Amino acid sequence: MSLQAAPRAGAGAPGPRFGLTATRKTGGAVERNRMRRRLREALRRLPEGAAQPDYDYVVVLRREALSARFEQLTAELQEALRRIHAPRGQRRGARADATSEARSNA
Repeated sequence: MSLQAAPRAGAGAPGPRFGLTATRKTGGAVERNRMRRRLREALRRLPEGAAQPDYDYVVVLRREALSARFEQLTAELQEALRRIHAPRGQRRGARADATSEARSNA
């Protein structure tokens, strides 16, 4: 998966917002919807404070998210969130522009 984050400007809904996307290259509609359902459940199980309240996130799913163990999917999502909010000098595999991005295998 690939995770992108941007701070939200202005007043909006409280809490973090997540957008999920999977291209047609990742599979048919049934497979893409299954990947999204798995990721939504992983997002629900995140510990409190893993995602910043005034941020918008976009998760781009890859085909491996369909076959990965759920625990692995959840752990990689937590790690991507941790890396995206780490100080710039401590980010590994993240871009240093207006939107931050973290990548993982699932």
